Amino acid sequence: MHRFFVLASLFVCMASGCVSHDWRTASRESAGIAPAPDAVKEAVIQVYGASAWGWRGWFAIHTWIATKPANGSAYTVYEVIGWRQRRGLPVVRIEQDLPDRYWYGERPRLIKELRGVAAERLLPDIDQAARAYPWPETYKAFPGPNSNTFVAWIALNVPGLGLDLPISAIGSGYAD
Repeated sequence: MHRFFVLASLFVCMASGCVSHDWRTASRESAGIAPAPDAVKEAVIQVYGASAWGWRGWFAIHTWIATKPANGSAYTVYEVIGWRQRRGLPVVRIEQDLPDRYWYGERPRLIKELRGVAAERLLPDIDQAARAYPWPETYKAFPGPNSNTFVAWIALNVPGLGLDLPISAIGSGYAD
């Protein structure tokens, strides 16, 4: 009986998210994966994924793309953020930012990287595909469109990127 209560308590704690996660205080600092823009002269394209926020992170990731042109002084981050919709903002976010930020406490991992001339040639195509995304005001965690739909849309429209998202990028199939 004691074992049942311990297991039930553990399950309730995990299911309710009683771990000490609070999105307002969760880390958003650089994970130190991307090279500093001034340290690398060549163009850089990086695709990142990090466990989704809260219980969704048990099985799903959030993905985004970061780019830097040759001799660029900053990275541009392309992503979809669902809670922007509730604030009346477009869900698509294209801004200069840290490329490898923790996703609200979750360390990102590098899914794909291109550098040099091959990356430089794809930068305009990535930007154009991101700005032509057909659901800039809409977000649905499942089945999509969501952050993974956005990155998959870019990959479909920029085949030179050669990007295959992992199965945990739930919503990526919505772009098909």
